[in-house]
Amino acid sequence: MITLYGEGRGFRVAWLLEELGLPYHMRPVDLLRGLENDSEFLAINPAGFIPAIVDGETIMVESIAIMEYLLARYGPGPLAPEPDNPAFATYLQFLHMGEAGLAGPVNAIVATIILAPENEQTNWTTGWALDTFKSRLGLVSRQLAKTPYIAGDRFTAADISVTYALQFAQRTIGFAFGPAELNYIARTTAREGYQRAMDNFPATKAWVAGLATAN
Repeated sequence: MITLYGEGRGFRVAWLLEELGLPYHMRPVDLLRGLENDSEFLAINPAGFIPAIVDGETIMVESIAIMEYLLARYGPGPLAPEPDNPAFATYLQFLHMGEAGLAGPVNAIVATIILAPENEQTNWTTGWALDTFKSRLGLVSRQLAKTPYIAGDRFTAADISVTYALQFAQRTIGFAFGPAELNYIARTTAREGYQRAMDNFPATKAWVAGLATAN
């Protein structure tokens, strides 16, 4: 059975595992308490970030890389277009953009808010990160004006990547999306795989519930 370490971006992996129908064990990792006493996790990922998976003798870190691994080994089914499919390039672009262009820049803002002195929380880096997020979001918005899902007419793993990033921006920096993005999030999160993954992620479930209450 696959063991999944950590919440946060680990939710992307859990959602994909649910969509693929693969059994897994969720192993929490408490980053806030420090990892010096979590020797089991540090043996899996000495760099100390989440998520990570153990699948037999295979150890993987980085959420998007894990997704590609799982799809290559156990899928892809309808969750990833084949390379000769006209939708493949768009799918691959947005699968990676969900982290590199969307969640990554937001993470820089969040880290600054949490760790920087108060007088340094608004700086050049946070401005650059927000502008980067907005520019990549423009590509998402233009794509959603053409298709109901990010790579076309059907749900794919790229939607998992992008949906997580959009919800991350909602929760952490209070980013306000327009109707197209909000309707997209409603479509993707209505899936049974999403709901089942939520049951294994109490912290993620709590902040999504908080979003619903705030709206």
